[in-house]
Amino acid sequence: MVFLLTKLLQMDGYQVISEARQAEVLNTIRREKPNVVLMDVHLADGNGLEILMRIRSDPEIGKTPVVIASGEDVAYKGQQGGANGFILKPYSPDALDAVLKKAMGG
Repeated sequence: MVFLLTKLLQMDGYQVISEARQAEVLNTIRREKPNVVLMDVHLADGNGLEILMRIRSDPEIGKTPVVIASGEDVAYKGQQGGANGFILKPYSPDALDAVLKKAMGG
C-alpha cells in the first residue's frame, strides 16, 4: 500500500520519503524537514497518534504539519493531538491532495 501511495503522490508532484520504523520517524522528520507528514494511526510497530504527540512536543519539529489517516473516524483524537488534518480511508486521490494542501496552508 505504501508503494502505491508513494507512486500516486509522486504523480501529483510530491516528493515522497517513507519511514516504516516508529523509532526513526522523528529522526527522519528532523533530517528531511518535510512540508507535511502523512501518517496512519495503525502502524506495524506503533500508534500514529502517539507519534503525533511526540512530534508536537519536540521543539525542533513540533510545527511540522501532520495529516492523520485511518480507517476509523479518529478525527477528533487527531485534532486533540495537534494534527493539521485528517483523512478517512478509503479516500480518493483528489481528497488526499486537498487535505495535504490544506495542511500545508494552501
